[in-house]
Amino acid sequence: MTRETCEILKKYKTIAVVGYKPGKISGDIAHLLSENGYDVVGVNPVFKGEAPIKVYSSLKEIPHKIDIVDVFRRSEFIHDLIPDVLEIKPKVLWLQLGIRNDEAVLPALENGIAVIQDTCIKVEFFRCF
Repeated sequence: MTRETCEILKKYKTIAVVGYKPGKISGDIAHLLSENGYDVVGVNPVFKGEAPIKVYSSLKEIPHKIDIVDVFRRSEFIHDLIPDVLEIKPKVLWLQLGIRNDEAVLPALENGIAVIQDTCIKVEFFRCF
Protein backbone atom coordinates (compact mmCIF):
# COMPACT_ATOMS: atom_id res chain seq x y z
CA MET A 1 0.00 0.00 0.00
CA THR A 2 2.79 2.45 0.81
CA ARG A 3 4.08 2.66 -2.77
CA GLU A 4 0.59 3.38 -4.08
CA THR A 5 -0.10 5.96 -1.38
CA CYS A 6 3.26 7.63 -2.03
CA GLU A 7 2.46 7.94 -5.71
CA ILE A 8 -0.91 9.47 -4.83
CA LEU A 9 0.59 11.95 -2.37
CA LYS A 10 3.28 12.99 -4.86
CA LYS A 11 0.89 13.38 -7.79
CA TYR A 12 -2.25 14.91 -6.27
CA LYS A 13 -2.05 18.19 -4.37
CA THR A 14 -5.62 19.37 -3.80
CA ILE A 15 -7.30 17.85 -0.73
CA ALA A 16 -10.68 18.28 0.94
CA VAL A 17 -10.73 17.17 4.58
CA VAL A 18 -14.25 16.01 5.46
CA GLY A 19 -14.94 16.31 9.17
CA TYR A 20 -12.42 19.13 9.57
CA LYS A 21 -12.22 20.67 13.07
CA PRO A 22 -9.43 22.96 14.28
CA GLY A 23 -7.81 21.59 17.41
CA LYS A 24 -8.74 18.01 16.53
CA ILE A 25 -6.69 15.46 14.60
CA SER A 26 -8.51 16.35 11.38
CA GLY A 27 -7.44 19.97 11.78
CA ASP A 28 -3.88 19.03 12.70
CA ILE A 29 -3.53 16.84 9.62
CA ALA A 30 -5.13 19.45 7.35
CA HIS A 31 -2.68 22.06 8.61
CA LEU A 32 0.31 19.71 8.23
CA LEU A 33 -0.63 19.04 4.62
CA SER A 34 -1.26 22.72 3.95
CA GLU A 35 2.14 23.65 5.40
CA ASN A 36 3.77 21.09 3.09
CA GLY A 37 2.51 22.41 -0.23
CA TYR A 38 -0.96 20.92 -0.54
CA ASP A 39 -4.01 23.04 -1.35
CA VAL A 40 -6.27 21.99 1.53
CA VAL A 41 -9.85 22.94 2.33
CA GLY A 42 -12.08 21.73 5.11
CA VAL A 43 -15.60 20.35 4.90
CA ASN A 44 -17.84 20.57 7.94
CA PRO A 45 -21.52 21.56 7.74
CA VAL A 46 -21.69 22.71 11.37
CA PHE A 47 -18.37 24.55 11.75
CA LYS A 48 -18.85 28.32 11.99
CA GLY A 49 -15.64 29.53 13.63
CA GLU A 50 -12.34 30.90 12.41
CA ALA A 51 -9.92 28.52 10.75
CA PRO A 52 -6.54 28.83 9.05
CA ILE A 53 -7.98 27.18 5.94
CA LYS A 54 -11.22 27.75 4.05
CA VAL A 55 -14.08 25.58 5.32
CA TYR A 56 -17.11 24.64 3.23
CA SER A 57 -20.42 23.12 4.29
CA SER A 58 -20.23 20.34 1.69
CA LEU A 59 -17.99 18.91 -0.99
CA LYS A 60 -20.33 20.30 -3.66
CA GLU A 61 -19.73 23.88 -2.45
CA ILE A 62 -16.00 23.76 -3.17
CA PRO A 63 -15.51 25.92 -6.27
CA HIS A 64 -12.42 24.11 -7.60
CA LYS A 65 -11.41 20.57 -8.48
CA ILE A 66 -10.44 18.26 -5.61
CA ASP A 67 -7.94 15.43 -6.11
CA ILE A 68 -8.27 13.69 -2.74
CA VAL A 69 -11.26 13.57 -0.41
CA ASP A 70 -9.79 12.72 3.02
CA VAL A 71 -12.55 11.56 5.37
CA PHE A 72 -12.74 11.86 9.16
CA ARG A 73 -16.27 10.45 9.63
CA ARG A 74 -17.33 7.20 11.24
CA SER A 75 -17.66 4.18 8.96
CA GLU A 76 -21.46 4.11 9.18
CA PHE A 77 -21.66 7.64 7.71
CA ILE A 78 -19.66 6.89 4.56
CA HIS A 79 -22.85 5.98 2.65
CA ASP A 80 -24.11 9.55 3.17
CA LEU A 81 -20.96 11.02 1.67
CA ILE A 82 -20.82 8.95 -1.52
CA PRO A 83 -23.35 10.95 -3.64
CA ASP A 84 -21.27 14.12 -3.19
CA VAL A 85 -18.05 12.22 -3.89
CA LEU A 86 -19.53 10.87 -7.13
CA GLU A 87 -20.64 14.36 -8.11
CA ILE A 88 -17.27 16.07 -7.62
CA LYS A 89 -15.29 13.10 -8.99
CA PRO A 90 -12.01 13.26 -7.05
CA LYS A 91 -9.16 10.99 -8.07
CA VAL A 92 -9.03 9.41 -4.59
CA LEU A 93 -11.41 8.77 -1.70
CA TRP A 94 -9.24 8.35 1.39
CA LEU A 95 -10.80 7.01 4.59
CA GLN A 96 -8.66 7.70 7.65
CA LEU A 97 -7.33 5.15 10.11
CA GLY A 98 -10.16 3.16 11.69
CA ILE A 99 -12.64 4.01 8.93
CA ARG A 100 -13.68 1.25 6.56
CA ASN A 101 -16.93 0.54 4.72
CA ASP A 102 -16.43 -1.82 1.78
CA GLU A 103 -20.08 -1.68 0.72
CA ALA A 104 -20.36 2.12 0.82
CA VAL A 105 -17.24 2.74 -1.29
CA LEU A 106 -18.28 0.37 -4.12
CA PRO A 107 -19.94 3.14 -6.19
CA ALA A 108 -16.74 5.19 -5.98
CA LEU A 109 -14.66 2.24 -7.18
CA GLU A 110 -17.17 1.52 -9.95
CA ASN A 111 -16.80 5.13 -11.12
CA GLY A 112 -13.00 4.98 -11.36
CA ILE A 113 -12.22 6.69 -8.06
CA ALA A 114 -9.33 5.08 -6.20
CA VAL A 115 -10.22 4.17 -2.62
CA ILE A 116 -7.89 3.93 0.36
CA GLN A 117 -9.44 2.76 3.62
CA ASP A 118 -8.31 2.52 7.23
CA THR A 119 -5.07 4.41 6.50
CA CYS A 120 -3.77 7.63 8.04
CA ILE A 121 -2.73 10.19 5.42
CA LYS A 122 -0.30 11.77 7.92
CA VAL A 123 1.50 8.47 8.55
CA GLU A 124 1.72 7.85 4.81
CA PHE A 125 2.98 11.40 4.21
CA PHE A 126 5.84 10.88 6.65
CA ARG A 127 6.66 7.48 5.12
CA CYS A 128 6.82 9.01 1.67
CA PHE A 129 8.68 12.27 2.29
